[in-house]
Amino acid sequence: MADEPDTNVSRRTVVGGTVAGLAAAGLAAPAGAQGAVPAATLVDPTTKYPRPPFSTAMQPFPGLAGKMTPRPDHGETSYRGSGRLAGRKALVTGGDSGMGRAAAIAFAREGADVAISYLPAEEPDAREVVELIRAAGRKAVALPGDIRSETWCTRMVDQAVRQLGGLDILVNNAGRQQQKQTLAEITSDDFDATMKTNIYAMFWITKAALPHMPAGSSIIQTTSEQAYDPSENLVDYAMTKAAMMNFTKSMAKQLGPKGIRVNGVAPGPIWTPLQVSGGATAEKLANFGGDTSMKRPGQPAELASIYVQLADNQASFTTGHVYGAAGGTGQP
Repeated sequence: MADEPDTNVSRRTVVGGTVAGLAAAGLAAPAGAQGAVPAATLVDPTTKYPRPPFSTAMQPFPGLAGKMTPRPDHGETSYRGSGRLAGRKALVTGGDSGMGRAAAIAFAREGADVAISYLPAEEPDAREVVELIRAAGRKAVALPGDIRSETWCTRMVDQAVRQLGGLDILVNNAGRQQQKQTLAEITSDDFDATMKTNIYAMFWITKAALPHMPAGSSIIQTTSEQAYDPSENLVDYAMTKAAMMNFTKSMAKQLGPKGIRVNGVAPGPIWTPLQVSGGATAEKLANFGGDTSMKRPGQPAELASIYVQLADNQASFTTGHVYGAAGGTGQP
């Protein structure tokens, strides 16, 4: 007669093994579990990140996070997951840097497989994100291309769905921001490029993605405080962010009965390549974020948890809302 299997395994052994496995995947243990992470120490948000003055060195558009000084924090070393998005499949446009990168890293560490789109010129930043997603034990899909093309937007979504095995989180984050001091300085080509990047692409990508997104899916737009309180030198950009806000609210009403939630995130001054590649003047860059209540700009990592919350099924009654993160300035 075969020996009976040994079932005398202690709770400490089981929980300890589970915690170790979660730690290996970049996930935190549940509260109250053996070996759980101690309570966090309070951190003063006003001194958590660099304050101006900053270097006024500019980069050609679209800019690279890896060449910025100081380098932005996207949560590369700080974000800890807890399995909130386990098994989910996300597509994040502009996932190479800024809020898109922060969301992609957070999604992966929460258990999601992630596809990121970006311009070919942003490959060095994108390669780092792909490595971080894979280090979290999740599948990473890189999709370089120009979302000003409807054909590419449709093909990009198809590739993401095929390689991820589905799609239930879409983050329309990629954006173009080029400051111009007067309306006369905005050429028709400039205007067209901003509209196609920020509005047309959102429309095309969402339209292509919806047939693949089941009930329980989440769509998130990165809008801006510019939608509510536009700057005088960001006329075309601010217009697109207001349109994104309205798209969010309209689609939430349209898709709510189908069980798909649509929300937005409205950042204030956040330290990203948009600013150093033509989105701000050198004068504004020197004191960027200095007029917020925190006396500094925000970092992409500080918004990561907002994207996770909006994607999480626990936020199942939240749709048609725009979450602000502007350091005490702007709206909502």
